[in-house]
Amino acid sequence: MENIKQKLIAFSKKIGIDILGFADKSRFREVEAKYNPFSIFPEGNTVILLGKRICRGTLRGIEEGTNFSDYQFFTRHGLEDHFLTTDCYDLTRILEDDGWEAVPIFPNPTEVFAQGVSVSEDRPAPNVHPDFNYAAVATGVGEISWSGMVFTPEFGSRQRFHMIITDALIEPSPILEDKICDECGKCADACPLGAISKTEYETVEICGKKMKVARIDYSLCAKCKNGAVPNRFITSGKPDRIAALCNRTCLQHLEKESLVKNIFENQFRQSKEWALDINGNYKKNAGEDDVINL
Repeated sequence: MENIKQKLIAFSKKIGIDILGFADKSRFREVEAKYNPFSIFPEGNTVILLGKRICRGTLRGIEEGTNFSDYQFFTRHGLEDHFLTTDCYDLTRILEDDGWEAVPIFPNPTEVFAQGVSVSEDRPAPNVHPDFNYAAVATGVGEISWSGMVFTPEFGSRQRFHMIITDALIEPSPILEDKICDECGKCADACPLGAISKTEYETVEICGKKMKVARIDYSLCAKCKNGAVPNRFITSGKPDRIAALCNRTCLQHLEKESLVKNIFENQFRQSKEWALDINGNYKKNAGEDDVINL
């Protein structure tokens, strides 16, 4: 099977996939059926997670408070719906050309799960959508941070993922040992709505890797006007917080402390951050004395 793994790695580099990880079936043994990729493909043996970076520049307009739309075009829609979908399709073809069945999986949120009628008593009801956060840890590409975001060593939270389930037996990637998130709490300090706890957390364990994840009030996140955007698949789902103030503050910290590999010539945060309260009014940031006027 090493031959097919090397083919996938070589092809991924050729088409510009930034992140690639593999996990065998045993790593998903404890995952509930409605979130388990092997509920979709029971004969499968391997989960492949592929990711492409979110270009830092797509967050620039939101960081400066001057342009919110281009993040939507290039990251929220373009990256998942076009760039990654094409790469996932092409990687699936590589497996099929080698005689292996492969199931491409789009990253719909797990909350979308109940969209069909159960077809038998021993199967979960449609639609099963695998837990991508779990898969990111299980395939060795990242960890779940204090803020509940998936961090990778390359980009922190700046990536999107697609998944492939295949019956090819592929050697799994090692689980990430090093920590990326240093649990500094700056995400909690930055949140103008107080949605992220700085002291309360749960310990999440995946494939032997233990991670502290803060208690987060996602009902407040859904009302955030600081770069968070509604879940585009289901109104009750968790919002997209990649461009929110909490995560942009994480980005600044991770780069400043060299906790990620993709470091830039100039730091991300060039001026004092802006913040809006739950009603959209200018708000003093935690520990700051002056109100930002855009």
